[in-house]
Amino acid sequence: MILLLLGGPVTSAEYPVAGLEPDQRPAGAPVVEQVEKDDAWYQQALTGITQPYPHSLRFLEDQGNWYTPFNHPGMLDRYDIRRWHDGE
Repeated sequence: MILLLLGGPVTSAEYPVAGLEPDQRPAGAPVVEQVEKDDAWYQQALTGITQPYPHSLRFLEDQGNWYTPFNHPGMLDRYDIRRWHDGE
């Protein structure tokens, strides 16, 4: 399968390319200053965990917008110990 993208090339001036200077943040790159985590965020992150929540889960208070497998559904069947996939 061949995929053609029309519309011209995208230059680094329009969209910064990561990895060219990994020790420097590109000038003008967006910065996350605050992460808002509402009740729905905590409810999803704590799916399959019963109260009282273990003290070890306090890391969620410092969790930013980076990816962590802890708050996303993982494997199916017997590996789904938090029951993320029930109801699918």
